[in-house]
Amino acid sequence: MTDDVLIATDVRVGRISLNRPKAIHALNLPMCEAMIDALAKWRDDDAVEAVIIDHSEGRGFCAGGDIRMLAESGAKDGTEARQFFHTEYRLNHLLFTYPKPVVAFMDGITMGGGVGISQPAKYRVATEHTRFAMPETGIGLFPDVGGGWYLPRLEGRVGAYLALTGARLDGAECLALGLATHYLPSEKLAEAKERIAIDPGRIGGILGELSVTAPPAAITGQIERINRLFASDTYEDILAALDADGGEWAEKELATLRGKSPQTCKVALRQLREGGEMHDFASQMTQEYAIGSRVVRMHDFIEGVRALIIDKDNQPKWDPPTPEAVTDDWIDAIFAPLPDEEKWTPLN
Repeated sequence: MTDDVLIATDVRVGRISLNRPKAIHALNLPMCEAMIDALAKWRDDDAVEAVIIDHSEGRGFCAGGDIRMLAESGAKDGTEARQFFHTEYRLNHLLFTYPKPVVAFMDGITMGGGVGISQPAKYRVATEHTRFAMPETGIGLFPDVGGGWYLPRLEGRVGAYLALTGARLDGAECLALGLATHYLPSEKLAEAKERIAIDPGRIGGILGELSVTAPPAAITGQIERINRLFASDTYEDILAALDADGGEWAEKELATLRGKSPQTCKVALRQLREGGEMHDFASQMTQEYAIGSRVVRMHDFIEGVRALIIDKDNQPKWDPPTPEAVTDDWIDAIFAPLPDEEKWTPLN
């Protein structure tokens, strides 16, 4: 057990509270293991009718995974990184297939790994504090934890836009896109949790009663533009479309993309294209594990973590340095299935 996640039963629900405030509740391996153990136990416990996932103090729901550890492992042999991914993806899949309703309170920064533990939940509660993003192109990783499943199922080309740019969404935008099911003011969360614990059969009704009208969602005014300029699954085509548009919005997005890892952007586009065609979440996680086991040891991830998290100079030197230099063969090698004995597997 670990103090980094608080696990308890509260009347008729199981409670999982992430508890690493100094790391914005980023997931580490013991946290994932503890969450799996609790969920597995509650699955067969008739006294537990639903599960609540939230966070303790601080401004984040969950800011991702233990990126520094992953980079240090990748620079060696990648063993620890693969162990973390294998376990985290089992947690993601367990939540996706969980037979009891799960309520995720995304009250704060919800990025990367936080997306992976909130999106499988039946009820996803956003607030005025929610900041949702998949920012992996900025660190040379890729939008994992089921990103290849959730993002292509958003409206139009919004998923590709989020995956490539790492754009941050507020709570109102999450609600408008279906990433959240309810929008509550943060001062109502304690009441919501208390009432759900007493009457878990009425989760939808309780959240509905406590919901308020969300502010206007800014991204809805950009969807036509996103659909037009991010229409292609070829990264060079998207860059060319933004460049040709010449408008202020397009120029801003083009400048953003020029700072991202070309390798990661190409991985993301293929991942979303193939993930959108999959019919089984486990297949998606199998593919993501194969990708992750490779990119975690590659230059762009180690360099991205150095530039953005360790040295904080925000000047990553990507290699390959341009989209054109990232060949189809390069991407094919990243996506190649692992040998059977190395593949990801869900929990029994």
